[in-house]
Parts: sequence; C-alpha cells; structure tokens
Amino acid sequence: MRALMRIRDARLYLVGQAFSMLGDSALLIAAAIWVKELTGSNGAAGLTFFFVVAPSLCAPLAGVLVDRVRRRAVLLWGNALTGLALLPLLLVHDAGQVWIVWVVMVLYGASYTVLGPAQSALLPSIVPDELLADANALLRTVREGLRLFAPLLGAGLLTVAGGGAVAALDAATFVVAVVSLLAIRVAERPPDRAQREHWLREVSAGFRHVAAVPALLRMTVATAVVLLVVGFLETAPFAVVAQGLHQPPTFLGVLQMVQGAGAIAGGLTAAPVLRRLGESVLAGLGMVLLAAGSALLIVPSMPVVIAGGVVLGASLSWLLVGSNTLLQRRTPDRLQGRVFAAVDLATSTPQTVSIAAGAALIAVVPYGALLGAVAVVSAGAGLALLRGERRDQAKAMGRMPRSGSSGVSRARRSPTASSSSGT
Repeated sequence: MRALMRIRDARLYLVGQAFSMLGDSALLIAAAIWVKELTGSNGAAGLTFFFVVAPSLCAPLAGVLVDRVRRRAVLLWGNALTGLALLPLLLVHDAGQVWIVWVVMVLYGASYTVLGPAQSALLPSIVPDELLADANALLRTVREGLRLFAPLLGAGLLTVAGGGAVAALDAATFVVAVVSLLAIRVAERPPDRAQREHWLREVSAGFRHVAAVPALLRMTVATAVVLLVVGFLETAPFAVVAQGLHQPPTFLGVLQMVQGAGAIAGGLTAAPVLRRLGESVLAGLGMVLLAAGSALLIVPSMPVVIAGGVVLGASLSWLLVGSNTLLQRRTPDRLQGRVFAAVDLATSTPQTVSIAAGAALIAVVPYGALLGAVAVVSAGAGLALLRGERRDQAKAMGRMPRSGSSGVSRARRSPTASSSSGT
C-alpha cells in the first residue's frame, strides 16, 4: 500500500473515490430505511435496491461509450450529473411520493452503469500493473470500511433531518469527486477510432473476449451463480433484524457497520493473499466465506449474527478484489470498458432477479430458508471455481494433480500462474 500511496495521481483519485463512496454508503441504506418507514413494507424497502441495480441491463452500451471516449471525461460528467439527479429527493415527504425515491434510484443506478466500467478502465492508467491488486483492495477496503460509520451517519441524518438532508450530503460528495478528477494528471491512451466495427460487434466484443479467456469465463460464471441468490441479502437482513433479533429497522445500520469491519480485514489481506495464491483462488475462497457468513445470519443470536456480518464483509472484499484484478489484467486497454460491462451484465442480471425474488419471497418464505439458499449456492460455486483453478495449475505444470492434493496448496506452489497473462 505504501508504494501505491506514493503515486500522486493515485492519492488524488482515491481521495475523490472515498468521498463518493461515503455518500453512496450513507444514501443507499438510508433510502431503503426511508422507504421502510414511509410504507411499513420490507418488500418495498428491498425494491429500493432493485431499482438501483436494474439499469445495469444496459451495461454493454455503457461499455461501448467508455471505450469510445476518454475515461476521465466520462467520470467527470457522470459524477456531476449524478449529483444533480439527487436533488428531487428534497421533494419527498410522505408515502405517496415514494415513487420519486425509486425514480432517483433508477437514475443513480444508470449513472453507475457508466461510472463502473469507466472507473475500472481508468485505474490501470493511473497505477502500474503490479499495484492493481493493491489499488483494488484499497478501494474495496475504503468502500466497505465506510460501513463502520456511513450507514449510521445516513440513518442518523435521516432520523434527525430527513431523507433530503442525506441526498444533499451525497450530492456534495460528488462535487469532491469531480474536483479530484480535475486535479489528476493521467496519460490516457486515446480511443482507437480505426478499430471501430459494426455496432453489434462493438457491443458484443466484451462478451467475446470473456468467452475466449477460460479464467475470465470461469470467474464470470461462478460469480453469476452466486449473485443469483446473493440478492436475497438485500431483503433478508430486514427480517433478521426484526424477527430474529427483535430490533427496530434502524438497527440494520449497525449490521452494515459490522460488515464494514469485516470488509476492512478482507481488504487489508486481499492483496497479499492474491499475490500468493492468485486472483481465482482469492475469489473462490471469498465465495466459501460468503456461504459461512450467510449461514451465521440464520441463528437468532446477536453475537452469531454479528460474527456473520464480519465474515460477509471479508468475503465480499476477497471476491471482488480477485474478480476485478483478474479482469483488468486479462483485458487489453481498448476493451476494458466493454469487458467490464459484459461481466457486469452477466453478473448483475442474476442479482437483479434475486433482489426482486427476495423482495417477493420474504413475505411467504422464512428468512432462514433464503439465507440457507445463499449459503449452499455460494459454497458450491466457490468450490467449483477452486477446482477449475486447480485443473489449470495442473495443466500449466504438465500433469494432473495427485489424489488428495488441494487446489489451494497447488496455488501456493505457483502463486503467479493465475495472473501470468497480462494486458
């Protein structure tokens, strides 16, 4: 991390992102709690998250945009417009105006459908390849570390001053992000207009690249399978808090804070583990930890649920740092936006479905059953990813693994195998 922080532009970029993440963390949980308080419905609260992720269905078009123009310009305009899009929340005062919250959440999600691939594509232009894992880990640590206080800040500000005040705070953080982007000096490679193709081939280029790189394809499929059920975690915690722990809805902020503590631990350890074991093993172990954390949330005990939140935070850090770093290292610069968008669509579509399903099922299915499904599917996907990496390691060494040897131990003997194919 010290080497990363010695880079001026990396420091400026990370500071701007940290402020933006603060606003995100405060607003998203506050928006769901706000809808819960206005409507009294767990399902309506869960739908708030659904409206945020639904625009990701347009991710391939966003990826083409990101690869056709300079990434910093996309981020500058995207952050500015997102801040303005939050202002209608100042008009919401009763249950009849909840639709305004949902419209703003759609706009919020649409902006991040563009900002996500632009951020991922710009990062390799700011930091060298050997520090990508550190940068991804630090971004994840900051994002999830903000759960230590940002949800409480959002929930507290919601209680004291209303949802409009939370929206104003988030809008201000986008101003900081814009200022930081204006201050950095990044040598972006200009878009290659000579390689433009028919728009259908350009839109599909990200998918074709993923399909052509076995490690990326395996990671994408495993992550998509996990996210097919992980969306239940957007709604089930409301029931965990109310039915399992018998606490008010605002206690969800405490649970999010605990998850942030686990994410700090996961983020701090992600880069060292990745350098030793590789991107795919890190992500696979993250999926296994996700299964364990989900299972712990089922137990109606405050200490056990708190432990589950910590494990969930760590698991998501490992999963996302592993998958993001693999994508950036296995993708050429001209395709960074489209490959990110393709993976985002392939993984967020199942997540969108699972969030909607969770919002509907929570009224008729015990929350323990939903969390059990998350645990079983995540464990299966993680183990499958680890087995696939084990096979790749064996092929790279010219022989199949001996009976009884583990994929993790084989990865330890060849720590760079899963990241040897750079951009």
